[in-house]
Amino acid sequence: MNAEIMAVGTELLLGDIVNTNAQYLAKELALLGFGIYRQTTVGDNEVRLEIALKEALKEADIVITTGGLGPTPDDITKEISAKVFSQELVLHEPSYKVIETYFRNNARAMENGNQKQAMFPASAIVLDNPNGTAPGCIIVGPENKFIINLPGPPREMKPMFENKVKPFLLQFMEHTIISKTLRCIGLGEWDMATRVKDLIDSSENPTVAPYAKDGESILRITARAKTEEEARMMIAPVEEEIRRRIGEYIYGIDEDTLEDVIGRELVSHNKSIAIAESVTGGMIASRLLSFEGGMSKVLKEAFVTYSDESKMKYLGVKEETLRSFGAVSEETAKEMAQGLHEATGSEVCLVTTGIAGPTGGSEEKPVGLVYIGIYLDGSVHVWKRYFTGGRERIRIRTTIAALDYLRRLMNGIEVIE
Repeated sequence: MNAEIMAVGTELLLGDIVNTNAQYLAKELALLGFGIYRQTTVGDNEVRLEIALKEALKEADIVITTGGLGPTPDDITKEISAKVFSQELVLHEPSYKVIETYFRNNARAMENGNQKQAMFPASAIVLDNPNGTAPGCIIVGPENKFIINLPGPPREMKPMFENKVKPFLLQFMEHTIISKTLRCIGLGEWDMATRVKDLIDSSENPTVAPYAKDGESILRITARAKTEEEARMMIAPVEEEIRRRIGEYIYGIDEDTLEDVIGRELVSHNKSIAIAESVTGGMIASRLLSFEGGMSKVLKEAFVTYSDESKMKYLGVKEETLRSFGAVSEETAKEMAQGLHEATGSEVCLVTTGIAGPTGGSEEKPVGLVYIGIYLDGSVHVWKRYFTGGRERIRIRTTIAALDYLRRLMNGIEVIE
């Protein structure tokens, strides 16, 4: 079967918002075995959207739209999709009740259009949206054609596709396709791809594909088989070979994040952690706090010790150390980690100090110089790193490196700088 991806929204057409939805859907549909011959972006215009949908349905069996499901007059995707299939919209009571409950303290919102989000063609399969107010739908048309309307925000669209649309699409497949994602830190995409090049180049089933995202590298193993069990059995030896080559860089699988992996390790061993950040300014604490599996049980305290005075006041860094070696130094990072342990009693202490720029660097200590310190099991470890890029990139890369060093240290894996 063929599919077309259609993004709806003038803000996308004019480039005000980057269309990450199309990239995500294209990859997912390809993995499911759908042919994708075209992606389209259409503004919030009824005539143009109707023409675009009719043109798409000439070649595609399924058109997946994103955006235009909101409560305002220019949110027209569902209405025009129904029109293309000559279907009238009717009130979907379950959706209306959910929306009504959501806006129970805001009657004006319901009066001003939110109720239209509960209107669907009678033939539609309604897709509930626990992450927002706009349900999606699958509209069944003549000649086994479908239009699937999904919300625009990625945090709503992705789980709706994964949990609702993908199971629907699987019925059109003769085979089951299963993927497993291996997530790597500390290994660039090119370096990672070089080490498993023969596996990537192989066109056999299963396939291996590399990706780069947010400071990490990803390998996705995909197998096609008659059953899920058979597909997973095909993936297993390929995964084993990849782990043999780059296992120390693999921190997690599928939807794992670094903070998930570290959080689970801390909670399972009941180890408390404290954080003191200078150059990263709270980024590390923010990421760890996104772990939902019990971070409140193990995170004792987090400081942003940006000034020399705060390093001395809260962490016990000696004035002489700061005067002799500077705030960005191995000596200061070591005293920060040791002092954080003494101040909080935490079993794990993570600290950062560095120069993010754009000013403040020198020939001896250039912009991008950072030190990462960790107190663990009675010892203090300090690493010196140089990161390139702008201020935000340096801070993000420091955060990722610090979390990876902590992961490695807690698991007895050598830290590779």
